[in-house]
Amino acid sequence: MDRAHAAATLVAVTDLSKVYPNAIDTPPALAGVSLQVRQGEFVAVMGPSGSGKSTFMNIVGCLDAPTGGSYRLDGTDVAALDHNQLAELRNRTLGFVFQGFNLLPRLTALENVMLPMVYAGVPRAERQQRAQAMLEATGLGTLGNRRPNQLSGGQQQRVAIARALVNHPLLLLADEPTGNLDSQTAQDVMNVFARLNREQGITVLLVTHEPDIAQYARRLIKFHDGHVIFAGAPAEAH
Repeated sequence: MDRAHAAATLVAVTDLSKVYPNAIDTPPALAGVSLQVRQGEFVAVMGPSGSGKSTFMNIVGCLDAPTGGSYRLDGTDVAALDHNQLAELRNRTLGFVFQGFNLLPRLTALENVMLPMVYAGVPRAERQQRAQAMLEATGLGTLGNRRPNQLSGGQQQRVAIARALVNHPLLLLADEPTGNLDSQTAQDVMNVFARLNREQGITVLLVTHEPDIAQYARRLIKFHDGHVIFAGAPAEAH
């Protein structure tokens, strides 16, 4: 692998396995998974319940540790890090969007987006400027003073996306981000992901159980019984 290719690889897992010690008479959650996600990709992850997709995402998000194999995030061997180093890498490299919006109800949209920068020690004036710019990038530039209960579900999810991206992570992890949305609102939110990926080069790794949502991605990875059974263009999956 040449240096340019290595620099562009954000996620690299090799022979990754995960066995839960209390899962008696059940197959491993992951069984020798090897794959890469490169900078600027938009990747969807699919699979039935128990296929290993959630375990894979938890490991990529540094929320769980594998039983075997290796995982490198932005070139760093995650297994070699202590708790503080792991938290720093996660905060610097990853942004998270979940099915639940997880917004603080007493804060405005702008204040919710500013929150990660408070923890990062960003000065207040810069926090406001960056948060407003990210709200504008997600189509909410005029709604910064509204509280979550004054926003629709789709608008709340876009606030959550803005919050996940405001610290400029290298990789956005989205776990069923349209699961609580109606079909039209889900399309609107997915268009935001697609535009951010296309125009700003944000790398997206998204878990979904909906084939029409997976079609927004440029690459699809399908899991079954802890194995990757397909990796390619969504239109080519069966």
